[in-house]
Amino acid sequence: MGKVFADISMSLDGFVAGPKPSLKDPLGQGGEQLHEWVLKTAAWRKPHGKSGGETGPDGDIFEESFSRNGAVIMGRKMFSGGTGPWKDDPNADGWWGNNPPFHVPVFILTHNSRETLKKQGGTSFTFVTDGIESALSQGQAAAGDKDVSIAGGASAIQQFIKAGLLDELQIHIVPVLLGGGARLLENLGNPKLEKVRVIDSPLVTHLKFHLKY
Repeated sequence: MGKVFADISMSLDGFVAGPKPSLKDPLGQGGEQLHEWVLKTAAWRKPHGKSGGETGPDGDIFEESFSRNGAVIMGRKMFSGGTGPWKDDPNADGWWGNNPPFHVPVFILTHNSRETLKKQGGTSFTFVTDGIESALSQGQAAAGDKDVSIAGGASAIQQFIKAGLLDELQIHIVPVLLGGGARLLENLGNPKLEKVRVIDSPLVTHLKFHLKY
């Protein structure tokens, strides 16, 4: 069985999304700045069906994480931005169109059940209504020997850390100040973090930790 890990970009003042998220601005005001470092890379562009892009340490970091995914778990708001019954969600099929960039099974934490969505390129979205342990069990079964990624948002990652279920956390510190939004490093219980790697580049600093409980 593989590891359970989270990989997420964060502002210097501790936010993984900006204030006032909306359908037009799903990462909140200023939140897109957190991902500029990866959007430039060839490694990110390829699974999104785009050509070109830069090579180097930032792309290598993304490729390392992406290639280990056997399954992905994310919260409802990361999937669609919505809440409540799916019939009332204007983005009920998610952000990514018919060929999402995951290419593995994805499990959505939600309070509202629905049938699994199967997309092109090997991505499927299964909607899990009975908690993080159930989502993880299904994710591990789907992943086999590969790892399970807790993609976000902040609340989903916090739940896995607080439950002692996250093995590794990689944070990409971006030198911007958002001033508000969704914080990552709160409501975590009392895990011990072992720093295992620091890689610095002009746009971002990559910090990787093992978690002990």
